[in-house]
Amino acid sequence: MITLTTYAWVPDFAAPLMRALRVRWALEEADLPYRVRTVALGPGQRSPEHLARQPFGQAPAIEEGDLTLFESGAIALHIAERSQALLPRDLTERARAIAWVFAALNTVETAVQELGAIDFFHAEEPWAQQRRPQVEAQVRERLGQLEAALGAREHLEGRFTVGDLMMADVLRILDHSDLLDAYPTLQAYKHRCEARPAFQRALTAQLQGFREAA
Repeated sequence: MITLTTYAWVPDFAAPLMRALRVRWALEEADLPYRVRTVALGPGQRSPEHLARQPFGQAPAIEEGDLTLFESGAIALHIAERSQALLPRDLTERARAIAWVFAALNTVETAVQELGAIDFFHAEEPWAQQRRPQVEAQVRERLGQLEAALGAREHLEGRFTVGDLMMADVLRILDHSDLLDAYPTLQAYKHRCEARPAFQRALTAQLQGFREAA
């Protein structure tokens, strides 16, 4: 069975956004059983045991037999390889789905995460107030490009894949803002992904775990 390592507790604003959710969601979509191990913020992250799982002291990480794996994107792809619900058999379709995973992490999340960091952690600092309009403009550009690529399809490649899982979770980082209101097609896409039963189970489990720890 897969063991998922995540944080024992995070602040309320971060609880629904923790990247372990991507792993839980993928596991739920693939219908794979898993158990959860927690590590405390601070000293727990720096323990030799945890650093052996995640060399940067972050979360999530997974262990399964002899395999230890870190980074949410790598873990999601590893899980997706075992489920046609997340990766099609057709080689071209698989390649396209994987490309969207990298697009989510390397092209969209880099801009979205910078905006989130400013808004959550540095909103009152003068440098952040000067920088934010530039970052927001970049986010809006990426959202417009993504909405154009999605077009009239329900999902990025016509059917739900691990690429949609990763992209929808990246878009959730913007939940504290109203930026998606200007992109109704993209907002509807995100809501479709969030309405999936596997996502709802994953989110419920993650939030419940943090509530119990608190």
